[in-house]
Amino acid sequence: MSISLNLNKISNEIPKDVLLVAVSKTKSISDIQIAYNSGQLHFGENQIQELTTKENKLPKNIKWHMIGHLQRNKVKYIASFIYMIQSVDSLKLLKEINKQAIKNKRNINVLIQVDISEDSTKFGFSFKEINQLLLIEKFKEFQNVSIKGLMGMASFTSNEKLIRKEFNNLNDLYKNFKNKYSFEYLSMGMSSDYKIAIKCNSNIIRLGSNIFGKRN
Repeated sequence: MSISLNLNKISNEIPKDVLLVAVSKTKSISDIQIAYNSGQLHFGENQIQELTTKENKLPKNIKWHMIGHLQRNKVKYIASFIYMIQSVDSLKLLKEINKQAIKNKRNINVLIQVDISEDSTKFGFSFKEINQLLLIEKFKEFQNVSIKGLMGMASFTSNEKLIRKEFNNLNDLYKNFKNKYSFEYLSMGMSSDYKIAIKCNSNIIRLGSNIFGKRN
């Protein structure tokens, strides 16, 4: 099935209020252009060099999302154009994003990443940390970042009950602070678990192989 048909199929399946981010990491400029020509505007990357190369060669109205772990010393390379950084996993990183946003005279959208899984390889604030920081309004100190919501990745498992529990835990946290922070987005769900995520209130899903086919 072609990229255009895949996008059309997914768009028809998901609720209208769910934002689809096409995960284009490792995919060619031509593949991304096909998706863009089919109406897709939001794309997700996880490597800075690849992201900056693609941003330079593709249409300027594409909304780029940084979805992978971001090192502080790499923020400066994307600060001038990034639409949203979904993977803010420390206050030091948030401080650097704010600093680079000021330098570029813009406001950068971010999601706070929460470690919801049982995988030791995942990044993010623990539930204890994020609760404390949200309660004391620590994130409001950063004037040039817009905290748009929360992001989390479930355990890599076929256990749907566990995945649902992890998504529901993050949704509970999101609902607790949604009004206080004017949160708009709860980003949960990838190719293998996005249907569960949507049922748990996710309104951003990040899909790659469902759109572009399996990666080599």
